[in-house]
Amino acid sequence: MSATDELILAVNSGSSSLKFGLYRNPPGDCNPGLLLAGGASGIGYSNGRLQIKDASGKTLLDEAYQLNSQGHALKEILDTFERFGHGQPGSIGHRVVHGGPHLREHQAITDALIEKLQAAMQFAPIHIPAAVALIRETEKLLPDARQYACFDTAFHSTMPETARHYPLPQRLYDMGIERYGFHGLSYESIVVRLGSSIPERVVCAHLGAGASLVALRHGQSIDTSMGMTPVGGIPMATRSGDFDPGVVLFLMRTEELSADQLESLLNRDSGLGALSGGESDMRLLEECVAKGDKKARLAIEVFAHAVRKMIGAYAAELGGLDLLVFTGGIGEHSAAVRDWICDGLDFMGITSGDPALCGKVRVLTSEEELQIARITCRLRQQG
Repeated sequence: MSATDELILAVNSGSSSLKFGLYRNPPGDCNPGLLLAGGASGIGYSNGRLQIKDASGKTLLDEAYQLNSQGHALKEILDTFERFGHGQPGSIGHRVVHGGPHLREHQAITDALIEKLQAAMQFAPIHIPAAVALIRETEKLLPDARQYACFDTAFHSTMPETARHYPLPQRLYDMGIERYGFHGLSYESIVVRLGSSIPERVVCAHLGAGASLVALRHGQSIDTSMGMTPVGGIPMATRSGDFDPGVVLFLMRTEELSADQLESLLNRDSGLGALSGGESDMRLLEECVAKGDKKARLAIEVFAHAVRKMIGAYAAELGGLDLLVFTGGIGEHSAAVRDWICDGLDFMGITSGDPALCGKVRVLTSEEELQIARITCRLRQQG
C-alpha cells in the first residue's frame, strides 16, 4: 500500500453484532478497495464470536470471543489489523440508524452532532444510545482518526410531503413525528450498483431480520414502508410492522402496559416469532414448513402477503414497474420466499417459480459497509 493511501474503517453496528469493512483508498479517489471484512456476533452473550476474511473471501479468523460491548468488539477487531499486515484507519464511518428531525445528511461527527443525537434519543431509543456509546469509545481507541456519521434516514430525504406526513395534527409534525424511512445505506448501495442502467420505476425490497421496501423513481426514494421508527412497515423477525393503532390503546387500557412494555412487545415479541410460536429465523421457519408446521407456514405467508401488497402499492404509486430488486439476508438467499412473494404478480410481468430468472426481477447483494466507506471518503475529501 502506498504511504499516501488512506485506510477507511466502515462500522455497521447492530443490537448484538458489529460488522466492519477495512478499505484502502488512494488519494484523490473515492473508490475504496476492500482489505478486510467481518464482524463480531453474540455481543453481550456467552456465545460471542469474531470472524474476519480478506478481500478474496478467505477466512483469516473465526474464533469464540467473550465480548461485553460493541466498544469491546471494536477494540478486538482493531487489534487484529496489525496481525494481518494493516495499520490503523485514519477515517471511520459509522452507520447511524436515526438522526431525528435535525440530522438528515451524512456528515462529520462533532460535539454538536453528538448533542443533537442525544436530544433525538426518543426517536430510536434502542439504536441511538448504542451509536453514541460506540462513537465515544472509538474516540478513545483512535483519538487521531476522523469520524463520520452515515445516516440510514438520509437516503429518504427526497420523499415528497405526501409520503412523509402522517394524518396527525400539525403540532405533532412540528415535533418531528413523520415518516423517515430506514435501510437507506443498503438502498444507496443498490442504486450505485445499478448505475446508469437503473430504470425509472424500481421497487427494492431489503428483507432480513429487519425488513422494508422502497419505491425509487430515477434512483431517488419517493416512498418507503418503515415510518418514524424501524418498527413500522411490513412484519419482521420480531417487530410488528404496521397495524391498527387502536390495538395499542386497547392494550394500554386492558393490560395497563407501560411504554417500555409496549416497546418490548412491538420490537422483540412480535413479527414472525409471534406468528410461528417462537421461531423468527426465516431459514428455520422454512425447515419447519417442510415438516408440516402450520404456524411456521402462517408466519411466512403473512410476511410474503405484506411484501406483495407493498410491491403492488408502490407499482401503483410509480405508475408501473420496470424492476423489482431483492436484497438483504432473506431477499438474497431465500428463493422460496421470493417465490411466495411473487406468486400472484403475473399481471405485472413477474412470474413465480424462480422470480430471479425473470427479466424484471434481480437479486443484488447489499453493500452497506462499502457504501459507508464511499460516503466517508467523500466527506473526508470535502474537508
